[in-house]
Amino acid sequence: MANMDIESNNFKAIAEYRDLSAGQFLTEVVAEQQPAVLRGFADNWPLVVAAKKSPNEFSAYLCRFYNDKKVTLSAAPAKADKRFFYNDELTGFTFVSAQERLDLFLQRLLELASQDLETKNASPALSMQSALIEDILPGLIEENSTGFFPNVKPRLWLGNEGVVDTHYDGTDNLACVVAGRRRFILFAPEQTSNLYPGPLEFTPAGVPVSLVNLRKPDFTRYPRFRTALKNAYYAELAPGDALFIPMLWWHYVESLDKVNGLMNYWWNGSFAEDATSPNFLDSMKIAILAMRDMTPKQRVAWRSLFDHYLFKQGIDPRSYIPKHQQHILGELSADYIEQIKVYFANKLRK
Repeated sequence: MANMDIESNNFKAIAEYRDLSAGQFLTEVVAEQQPAVLRGFADNWPLVVAAKKSPNEFSAYLCRFYNDKKVTLSAAPAKADKRFFYNDELTGFTFVSAQERLDLFLQRLLELASQDLETKNASPALSMQSALIEDILPGLIEENSTGFFPNVKPRLWLGNEGVVDTHYDGTDNLACVVAGRRRFILFAPEQTSNLYPGPLEFTPAGVPVSLVNLRKPDFTRYPRFRTALKNAYYAELAPGDALFIPMLWWHYVESLDKVNGLMNYWWNGSFAEDATSPNFLDSMKIAILAMRDMTPKQRVAWRSLFDHYLFKQGIDPRSYIPKHQQHILGELSADYIEQIKVYFANKLRK
């Protein structure tokens, strides 16, 4: 399998915007559930300004806020080809994780960047993923804020050159590059079968991931991936740029520089603080358990009910059922939601 030349592939372009207001973003972009690049979204953040000067300035700026709490770090050896992925047998992973101080991690990134320039040897891929900023860098958000999500707690991702293979999130996501460059390749939800999703329960980072190595695709083993590639979207972001990734859109992320940083906002769906339980993956597992032994014709019949009650493809059932009898179809009280949670918890114990 030869490496695929990603830059020369005929990807679809993602729509780009500048200077959107929060209202425009939510009503014109998010509502359409199509990916969008927001150029210069965070250009004025001091964090981005420092990163544009040098990796050392970026590291020093972060360390101004550091409160000495350890963070979870992951490391993949050079032979893993920068991927935080499964091993060949799908019995484990190509990386290990441990707790370490953030300032020591940043120091190591700078050391590796300097060594690579001198020796041109491949370094291990190092990554800190999805760390709540307020937990480790109090005060940083106040200096680097957006009016788009005043009540959302952003997360920070740091590392060197590395690959996060194609996966999806159960929520809308705005990913803001704050240091280095990042490459994103996106696939719409309807490409799911063409991406060969891996296990539901055993995952590198909590959500299913495509088993196809995008940089070295094995079309003999995964022939449908050709169709996915023909329908893929591409964007490369510089510090200050942001990318809107709609809920359930598959995305491949590659960090292209020796020191990279990204701040992201998950503001609804399964990652929201007030998300309804069970979450989207648990709900899917329940449906699989309930319907796994049905015949194809029975599945088609059930799809009609899902289309009616859940996806509202025809008439909305709330339009003709009185409010006092809508129950789970209508407005839900905290007490009713708790009753449903207890009901499903008891069902799953049996």
